[in-house]
Amino acid sequence: MRLPKKGSLLRELPIIVVAALIVSVLVKTFLVHFFFIPSGSMENTLQIGDRIAVNKLATFFSDIKRGEVVVFRDPANWLGSVQSPKGPAVVEALKTGLETVGILPDPAKQYLIKRTIGVGGDHVVCCDAKGRLQINGVSVNEPYIYEGNKPSQNTFNVTVPRGFIWVMGDHRDASADSRFHTEDKYKGMVPLSAVVGRAEFVVWPFTSVKFLPAGQDLTKLPVLKAK
Repeated sequence: MRLPKKGSLLRELPIIVVAALIVSVLVKTFLVHFFFIPSGSMENTLQIGDRIAVNKLATFFSDIKRGEVVVFRDPANWLGSVQSPKGPAVVEALKTGLETVGILPDPAKQYLIKRTIGVGGDHVVCCDAKGRLQINGVSVNEPYIYEGNKPSQNTFNVTVPRGFIWVMGDHRDASADSRFHTEDKYKGMVPLSAVVGRAEFVVWPFTSVKFLPAGQDLTKLPVLKAK
């Protein structure tokens, strides 16, 4: 068997690297996007520093459902001004490049992650006599809420229009979610066009690897026709 010449390997190496980068970009663009969690707004479902895999393909074939954890682009300046990089310019540029091709997890600088509470057509109210959220007149249990938190400290009464979702963090007392943006142009709703995909798995750290299930009380409610 003839071994490849050293010169031919050197000529092929750039092609291999470029092909690998193209595949990585395609995977990130159409299939899976990796993020790490920068805040505690989804505790204890997600911890600060967790790495998650977001299924982008799933949103092409089915609608976002109640209870699903989703990543979305900042819909109306919820995050305010993005902090400038703190490291050396060359290092930050390299990190950005590796994030772009999907080698490093995205630090979610312009993205948010929350749980879908209401979908198009839903009437979401806080709260009933026992302090629970009501969706379409049905009170729901939310076992994923951070221990000691109420479903919401502030009241609201919203109807979600078609093409939008109403989202809330699991750590309700530490989440500036739809409840706090009802004066913006979308009235606290998130356009489906801003949704990157469903957060399906925690992939790191190894001790925290898990599937992210939807809240059962939320998923079993019927979906009303949106206006």
